[in-house]
Amino acid sequence: MSSDVSRRQVLAAGAAVAGAAALVGGVAGTADAAAAPAGTGEEKSKVKPTIVLVHGGYADSSCWNATIKELQYKGYTTVSGSNPLRGIPTDAPYIASLLDSISGPVVLVAHSMGGTVITNAAAGKSNVKALVYVAAFVPDVGETQGELITKFPGSEVEPVSVPVPYTKADGTTGIDLYLSKDGQAAFAADIPTADFNVLQATQRPFDADSFTFPTTAAAWKTIPVWGLVAGQDKAIPPACERWMYNRANARKIVEVPGSSHVVMLSHPRIVAGLIDDAAKATS
Repeated sequence: MSSDVSRRQVLAAGAAVAGAAALVGGVAGTADAAAAPAGTGEEKSKVKPTIVLVHGGYADSSCWNATIKELQYKGYTTVSGSNPLRGIPTDAPYIASLLDSISGPVVLVAHSMGGTVITNAAAGKSNVKALVYVAAFVPDVGETQGELITKFPGSEVEPVSVPVPYTKADGTTGIDLYLSKDGQAAFAADIPTADFNVLQATQRPFDADSFTFPTTAAAWKTIPVWGLVAGQDKAIPPACERWMYNRANARKIVEVPGSSHVVMLSHPRIVAGLIDDAAKATS
């Protein structure tokens, strides 16, 4: 092999390595730029809170997917907690333990029955900086969900809730409630029927006793509150949502006039915007 050929091979190899390094550097730089939040130096120095989202009954963590996409686009770390849906004595300690596992500030968000859970779970949690209630219950100490859902007229979910007996760990019989195939008008009127059918098929039921457990703590008395009213909610009446948010001295209440109960599915950008407001106000 001639010295000229050898030198050309070395130069070519070096160029290839340099080009690959530049390519990797360019991709990494682009990714870093996309991930970095825009704004002033002061905004960048602030620590963004982790957004913890808690679902309600007839649902699972995936109900937050569209909202999570919006939040992640804004640069937030998100955790969608899996609510056991067994009632306050089980659900609140479970979510409280999730909160304990997160370092740094938290904005805690809940939908529907998840509101009762976070109201109890966040009590005494210094890392929780804001509570965001999305078409959710906001009970006071001693109140039950059963009392609140009947405080104002308009809830239509009871007739489309199907009771199914199940055996508890202690051998006693409990009753799970499932949303029936006829439940779209009462629960999710403003999403496509095909989407509702998937939601209904993949739902997680909740224990009927969830409506009977009294609230033991009210975190909203010490943690700032933001609230969203679903204007066409036929699960929790809109009047009840407004009343609970006002009682909790919510810093901001957003109303989505045409929304059903599942506003995080039909209007995820509005939901994410309210969460972002709460995060910025408490960071």
